[in-house]
Amino acid sequence: MKFNLSPAALLALAGLANAFTYERLDKNNTLLLIVDMQEGLFSLARDFDHNVYRNAMYAHAALGKAFDLPVVMTSSSQTGPNGPLPDEFLQWYPDAPLIMREGEVDAWDNPQFREAVIAANKSQIVLGGITTDVCTTFLALSLRDAGYSVWANHEASGTTTGYIRDMANERMRAAGVQVMSYFAIFSELMRDWRNTPGAKELFPVLDEYLPIYGMVARAHRAAVQNGTVIPGEDVLP
Repeated sequence: MKFNLSPAALLALAGLANAFTYERLDKNNTLLLIVDMQEGLFSLARDFDHNVYRNAMYAHAALGKAFDLPVVMTSSSQTGPNGPLPDEFLQWYPDAPLIMREGEVDAWDNPQFREAVIAANKSQIVLGGITTDVCTTFLALSLRDAGYSVWANHEASGTTTGYIRDMANERMRAAGVQVMSYFAIFSELMRDWRNTPGAKELFPVLDEYLPIYGMVARAHRAAVQNGTVIPGEDVLP
């Protein structure tokens, strides 16, 4: 069987194949989830250097403070070997729901957790957790199934190996989850350095949690306050 399609029809089909809508994070419509980032489970995050991963965990949790986001926290069997969430998280968000699950692996299976997420009345969700392939992925897929737009902070989720992490991130992407870095999530929430929060409020946050970018700001400050153009620099294009 042979089909003859007009040029206009071919163009229309090509347009459908390439259709893409860029959904950006909106800080006014975003909920931050802190999932099973527990002191006992921390040792399972072996796909990153532990010092690097600890910083990434705290950077993720601090997004709520930086952008005034509603926060829901959850832990799994925290009275056992999994341990509690870090005290700092609890101090940062004393009024945020903390759902202490006693058995559910997928946090979405817990009625209190579901109710807390629904009550936040946000359609965009940013999450990270331990482990990437279980706690983060199961919840991300359940949220997608429930109709939410989901951003997974891949730096703030840890698991036992890099291979397992990569497969989990691939599975989430296939379900429409946006798997992004901390700085990408941070930048989408901010959008413009002139916004509030913007440069004034957020450079100190970056200096603490993304020091490589904080040093850019420090170097610029030093150059403006004390800088001198040396011979050779003055002729550079």
